Amino acid sequence: MNTSVIVTGFGVTAPNGLGTRDYWSATLAGRSGIDRVSRFDAGRYPSRLAGEVSAFVAADHLPSRLLPQTDHMTRLALVAADLALADANVSSGDADSYGMGVVTASSAGGFEFGQRELQNLWRHGSRHVSAYQSFAWFYAVNTGQISIRHGMRGPSGVVVTDQAGGLDTVAQARRLIRKGTGLVLAGGVDGSICPWGWVAQMAGGRLSRCDDPRLAYLPFDARAAGHVPGEGGAILVLEDAEAAARRGAGPGYGEIAGYGTAFDPRPGSGGAPALPRAMELAVRDAGLSPGDIDVVFADGAAVPALDRIEADAITAMFGAGRVPVTVPKTMTGRLYAGGAALDLATALLCLRDGVIPPTINVTPEAAYGLDLVTRRPRTAPVRTALIVARGEGGFNSAMVVRRPDDE
Repeated sequence: MNTSVIVTGFGVTAPNGLGTRDYWSATLAGRSGIDRVSRFDAGRYPSRLAGEVSAFVAADHLPSRLLPQTDHMTRLALVAADLALADANVSSGDADSYGMGVVTASSAGGFEFGQRELQNLWRHGSRHVSAYQSFAWFYAVNTGQISIRHGMRGPSGVVVTDQAGGLDTVAQARRLIRKGTGLVLAGGVDGSICPWGWVAQMAGGRLSRCDDPRLAYLPFDARAAGHVPGEGGAILVLEDAEAAARRGAGPGYGEIAGYGTAFDPRPGSGGAPALPRAMELAVRDAGLSPGDIDVVFADGAAVPALDRIEADAITAMFGAGRVPVTVPKTMTGRLYAGGAALDLATALLCLRDGVIPPTINVTPEAAYGLDLVTRRPRTAPVRTALIVARGEGGFNSAMVVRRPDDE
């Protein structure tokens, strides 16, 4: 069943803006949220920069009873969900609780909460460990807390595919809606900016060691030397287009028109990267050809070998310099499970306003053959966008969104 699934609202918690309005304004202005880590003393670590949601005070947004039982990233997720439902003009109390579901992405779970309780166990003994540790660390906790807060008892779940997860959750939401679920909250909000999470990220070998926020994360640049991690992401409200129209929601921000996913071959096997396959599947699923795509929101690993794979996939599909490409996450850092969801929300804003946000601080390496949008936003008639995301471990996903009046 090919029901048209649309996004009727979303909420953003990002390092350069809390809420959609502040985030989009900062993104179009090229304002970065990357700075020196403030959530703990990172001075002894080789990587010392991160994208933190510095304006966020949980007590300003959430009831006090939730604070002792939630990790920082779950609090960000709960606020993003609140903002998304308000944006979609949905009151969960007015709807069938079994007709609403939640699907979130996660890369780690509540690392900061978990570290604190392990320290309590080590220093003071088991009586000093919070009972909430039993679930606050869990990778599915954001789905659980959002569903409880809003009384959503329909089909729900969690996806663990690192950076690709933000797209994979939306694809799962589309499947659920096509099977009859009325509304699904989907996306990802992530963050592990604490010593325990930090060393885990450093073990991957992809974190930038540069201390200059302007130079630390430079995808498709000859100076690229790893990424800056961040926290935050986006939660989106997805609905059947006809059902949304019946409740007066209008056409929404855009349609989830196509999706593709593929897994890389085993390292050392000599097999070709699977990213081109994921992109091809997404465009085909949307019923489009490459020439119909108006902009690509790239994954932008800022690791030369990975940038080469992605650039080759883009130029193979579209031709060298034939489609605008952007990496707005240069202003936030890579948000892991939250990154692709934020890119998806950004692409929908791009469709709405006809403006492509820039990739900041980057001097494009000509050898990649990309038309990279840099320095300032580019005005363009944008009807469709392709969002690309890769997760460490071989995950590749791509999604096509289409402007409502082009459905």
